[in-house]
Amino acid sequence: MEELNITQSVDYGDSNIITLEGLEHVRRRPGMYIGKLGDGTHADDGIYVLLKEVLDNCIDEYRMNVGKSIEVIVNDGHVEVRDHGRGIPLGKMIDAVSIMNTGGKYDSKAFKKSVGLNGVGTKAVNALSSTFVVQSFREGQSRRAEFAQGKLVSDSEIFEDKSDRGTYVYFIPDETLFNDYVYKDEFIETMLRNYAYLNTGLTINFNGKKILSKNGLLDLLNENMTSEPLYPIIHLHGEDIEIAFTHSDQYGEEYYSFVNGQHTTQGGTHQSAFREAVARTIKEFYAKNQELTDIRNGIIAAVSISVEEPVFESQTKTKLGSRDMSPSGGISVNKFISDFLKKELDNYLHRNVSTSEIMLQKIQDSEKERKAIAGVTKLARERAKKVNLHNKKLRDCRAHYNDTLTKDEAKNTAIENSCIFITEGDSASGSITKSRDVNTQAVFSLRGKPLNSYGLTKKIVYENEEFNLLQAALNIEDGIDSLRYNKVIVATDADVDGMHIRLLLITFFLQFFPDLIKKGHVYILQTPLFRVRNKKETVYCYSEEERLAAMARLGVNPEITRFKGLGEISPDEFKHFIGKDMRLDQVTLKKEDAVQDLLSFYMGKNTSERQVFIIDNLVVEEDV
Repeated sequence: MEELNITQSVDYGDSNIITLEGLEHVRRRPGMYIGKLGDGTHADDGIYVLLKEVLDNCIDEYRMNVGKSIEVIVNDGHVEVRDHGRGIPLGKMIDAVSIMNTGGKYDSKAFKKSVGLNGVGTKAVNALSSTFVVQSFREGQSRRAEFAQGKLVSDSEIFEDKSDRGTYVYFIPDETLFNDYVYKDEFIETMLRNYAYLNTGLTINFNGKKILSKNGLLDLLNENMTSEPLYPIIHLHGEDIEIAFTHSDQYGEEYYSFVNGQHTTQGGTHQSAFREAVARTIKEFYAKNQELTDIRNGIIAAVSISVEEPVFESQTKTKLGSRDMSPSGGISVNKFISDFLKKELDNYLHRNVSTSEIMLQKIQDSEKERKAIAGVTKLARERAKKVNLHNKKLRDCRAHYNDTLTKDEAKNTAIENSCIFITEGDSASGSITKSRDVNTQAVFSLRGKPLNSYGLTKKIVYENEEFNLLQAALNIEDGIDSLRYNKVIVATDADVDGMHIRLLLITFFLQFFPDLIKKGHVYILQTPLFRVRNKKETVYCYSEEERLAAMARLGVNPEITRFKGLGEISPDEFKHFIGKDMRLDQVTLKKEDAVQDLLSFYMGKNTSERQVFIIDNLVVEEDV
């Protein structure tokens, strides 16, 4: 029998070589320019990157000492940004927003330490918008142009206009790319506040609300810390560098890092340099044989540097790749930060004895705890290694968040979509396992309600087999830098027991890995409570309101099924609930949440106050 050749030959000739015109490449491969598309439910979705790209230009003008205010209006998906900088040169305005690799920032003398250097940002916004309008105001003259999907629709040419100098941009993200997108004010406000922290003296007006900062990174930490500092925040300034940090009683390390005013959410060379330098400087100050991990445990820090012609690891500029402060060489980023801390931090600790005493006590406490659990940690790691090859609790996927990124868009997307479902019991785990995407979706099965970790030390993470295996599965023992899944999804029944399990898991993360929540990696899976159907249509309902609406729409006597647990949903049905349109509630953590008070009330001792609260809020649910 002749062998079947399953690899079919594909013609490859002159006709296969395609040159994309104008901004078509951006529309074909948007992920190369703005990361993921998204619908606005996450802070790193593409619609926020579009806004950021426009704002970066405004900030660059401010950093060149031109224009002290920026107006931002976001309404019904429409975005307007007006700065008071120099305005785009009128003769080249069209080119500046529509021709790739065109810009005024290639000359380092004009924009020595700007954010945008590659001439891509605004063009990407133009290409990915259904409507894009730009107007420049310079020296009593103006020019206005409108585009649709990157193609010029109208151009006013130059006309007389006495308005204040600067640039106006209006855009509507293209709904054919960003499906059913919605801008969330809280994400925009966080972005704008970060710009304000890094640019003291700048006022940003957002939908009529003023955003400004007088104390830079000191304000950032004060407004973002969810735990009390052990000592007053140390705030240090220098040329091209600003640092603020303190310690708290929380576990782990928490960093906010910036380059040229750009929030580098993925860190980079400057964040790594700071972590190393701050620990070594403190160790040398005390002249004790301290472990660097003990020194950094509980640290909450922000670092901002200005680099000439920075190199980022992607167009979205979330991770710094530059090793030197200037492309011409000279001092490295590592040495620059290290030299600054050796001088300024050492001086500060000598001058502020009470702070240095509190810091030393914190380091010693971390050391004691580490040594106390050293034995159990070793055993737990050995146990985790043994089960790593065949962990019965874990059904792993192929793509992981800590995989090495490539320029292959499909692989990058898979990495971004990697997630793990934490479920309870064999039934629920079985349904999800059978219906999941094996490329991007892993499943971790709990055997029941996990331990209430409130008020316990990290020793329990290692002593409790389930917590230890979960920690190993997530790969977060040494922090979340090597987190294996972008989304950690708690998938429990929507009943009292399920809610309790959610609380226990969130308590565990808040106690020992708060950064996991602060960085937006933890979610709650929404699953339907009802199925309403007739012979022609099936509707899954996530609330009583949706059930009533479905009943009204489907007519007389539809069949109604109440799902009391995940295990009652068949794998064939379940795949619809964990697919592209999966409903997730992100677990967020803000300063005003008063975490310790909340944990103490809900997860602490069973006080009379909590008993009264439970009775007052008791709901008796009737079967449908």
